[in-house]
Amino acid sequence: MMHYVYLLKDRLGKLYIGYTSNLKRRLQEHARGRSKYLFLRRPVRLIYYEAYLSKIDAKERERKLKNFKNIYSGLKSRLKNSLKSAK
Repeated sequence: MMHYVYLLKDRLGKLYIGYTSNLKRRLQEHARGRSKYLFLRRPVRLIYYEAYLSKIDAKERERKLKNFKNIYSGLKSRLKNSLKSAK
């Protein structure tokens, strides 16, 4: 089973980081408004994801992206053109 860390961009241009073991299902839930945080910010667009074999590795990556500004900034820097074009 794969585990995913993903990055969404909402209609306001804000970014959301999440973790799931079923990326397709989770994206459908976000699209249907089943996420409290993104409910009023729909539609959302998948910008980036990483796949891991280990659940522990995926959850650790999500935690680091959320809690360490330099890691999150590095990812945003790598994705700068994707973030611009995802409107």
